Amino acid sequence: MTSDHHDHPRGLAALLPARRHDDHGTGAARRGARPCCDVGGRRVAHDGMPRIVFIGNPNVGKSSLFNAILGAKTRVMNAPGTTVLLEEGVYTHDSARWDLIDTPGTYSLLPLSPDEEVAAKAVMGLGGDGEPDMVVTVVDATNISRALYFLATVLELGHPTVVALTMNDLAARQGARVDPAQLSRALDGVPVVEVNGRTGAGAAALMDAVGVHLSGTPMPHGLTQVHVGDVDVRDWVEGGADARFDWAADVLAQLDMHARDRVTVSDRIDRVLLNPVFGVVAFLLLMLGVFEATTTLAGPAQDWIDGTVRGWLVSGVDWLFALFGPGAADSWFHSLVVDGIVDGIVTIGTFIPPMGIMFILLSLLEDSGYLARAAFVMDRTMRCMGLDGRAFLPIVIGFGCNLPALAATRTLPDSRQRVLVGMLVPFSSCTARLSVYLVLAYAFFREQAGLVVFLMYVCSIVLILLVGILLRRVRFTDMRSEPFAMSLPPYQVPRLVTLARGVLMRLWGFVRGASTIIVSMLVVMWLLQAIPATATAGSFAKVDDVHDSVYGVVADRVAPVFAPAGFDDWHASAALMTGFVAKEVVVASMAQSYSIDTGDEDEQQQGEGSLGAAMRASFDESSHGHGRAAAIAFMLFTLAYTPCLATVAELKRQYSTRIAMESIGLGLIVAYILAVVAFQTLRWLL
Repeated sequence: MTSDHHDHPRGLAALLPARRHDDHGTGAARRGARPCCDVGGRRVAHDGMPRIVFIGNPNVGKSSLFNAILGAKTRVMNAPGTTVLLEEGVYTHDSARWDLIDTPGTYSLLPLSPDEEVAAKAVMGLGGDGEPDMVVTVVDATNISRALYFLATVLELGHPTVVALTMNDLAARQGARVDPAQLSRALDGVPVVEVNGRTGAGAAALMDAVGVHLSGTPMPHGLTQVHVGDVDVRDWVEGGADARFDWAADVLAQLDMHARDRVTVSDRIDRVLLNPVFGVVAFLLLMLGVFEATTTLAGPAQDWIDGTVRGWLVSGVDWLFALFGPGAADSWFHSLVVDGIVDGIVTIGTFIPPMGIMFILLSLLEDSGYLARAAFVMDRTMRCMGLDGRAFLPIVIGFGCNLPALAATRTLPDSRQRVLVGMLVPFSSCTARLSVYLVLAYAFFREQAGLVVFLMYVCSIVLILLVGILLRRVRFTDMRSEPFAMSLPPYQVPRLVTLARGVLMRLWGFVRGASTIIVSMLVVMWLLQAIPATATAGSFAKVDDVHDSVYGVVADRVAPVFAPAGFDDWHASAALMTGFVAKEVVVASMAQSYSIDTGDEDEQQQGEGSLGAAMRASFDESSHGHGRAAAIAFMLFTLAYTPCLATVAELKRQYSTRIAMESIGLGLIVAYILAVVAFQTLRWLL
């Protein structure tokens, strides 16, 4: 390891005092901030659960192993004060309960990103929970020399440590299998257990080893224990680099590992997939397949849920209410259940097919080893926004649906990149917005409708680039472009059982996190439309004209805000309000406000028919004769403003409420400025 030339401390060195000389004791008995006691030779936290921290390099199968151990008992959380995602779960072993923590992958305990900093803090005992009672260090057998150097820094911390040896089946195919018993002897007795995170093989033996060695493990000869509080972390990590390399070389010599130059199958495939030309073409074709899968394959399932399942639920509600008498079905409570709660359940259900397909495809790409190659070939393209190549995947997926695109940001290793890309994803023009473009394009630009829709997607791409650069200069000023270096894992065949379990866990996490927000907001929308605003509007939940409800009054009050954009009209503002729930209903809201039944008409027929005529009349009136310019402004506002409610819920679930609110505010500001500028410019040209 070589030292970077910086005059200021970086990483943990900036957070710690240069020297401390307090006597904390030595060996495995030293504890951190969390008070512990000795129970039967094992040091246990006062909360009764030893804290087991999993740590390792990226792409070594650590998270797969963690999930194989805990199954569905994990929960995703943010590290305190950060947007870094951690997984935690409680594991029961021989009636003892352990707190298991999975940290982000890191190459060093001298971090370059918030994710690496969280991992380093967790293993050093600086994360607020005290020092770990046990460290499970995951070591990749196919990259044993690099893994040994990292293992050396972990062992020097003096915590009880068990080595989980992964990828040994792949190492065996390359003729370089590592014998766990031989490696343990070379480590002077540090326990080594061979595991397979994809199948779960060896997981039980690993946890048995954790239980046996909670009381302590030996410090290998050639390594020196360090007390983090007594040293400067940078000096320790960089100053002992040569000694650790010598130690790793000695361990490799004892393992009798010989360099092998034979070309593997992965090498042959990489000659094509990492080629500057063919690699990019292959990636774009693959992204086209992913895009089509999330939009085309999910479509029939979404239609079935929106039609058949909705019909079943409504019929069930009607049957249940009929038990209480003939008048129950006409009550406001029946309307609330059907138009509020059932609509919310169906809305959540319609997002499950694209989310499930996306989770499956992402797991296949990640487990097969291709995702790392995709990041490599697209890295240069994304550098203009300070992102690496992995950020390209979520943005492309966003043109199909913003919701699974946010799920795809989980593949990004840096939490700052995840937040930045998460805030850019809503500017990807999803297919739900396409219906709005088509109806307005056919209504106002019949002969050039295709060109107008195409230009909307061009605007979306330009907007992503401009907003990304703006956010880098204003919101993410501390995010510097780091050299992109990553290990390319060997190609593997994903395990279907493990993949299915992971997909189901992620889907359940989405449903659990988004359901409350979506159902609550739909109930609020129902309430606004149910309350009459005038004496002649009707009774509660039986408003004859939606314009006479509180919803219509709010739309009237909001409409003047859009006067500079040319669509100072309550029909437009009401449609945008419902578009906050789902962009698919913008056109339907327009038709409802005009009291026009579009039936089974497609977008072209709606735009060229009575709905299009009503929209032309309204937009011409509100824009004082510049309806085409106002229509462009409306489309641009629809493109850029707040994404659908499910996307907002996912932003909140993955990042935080603050990030979700910032994303909403950013979208509204950008959309309004874009719409006003477009109208004020185009009204002189169109």
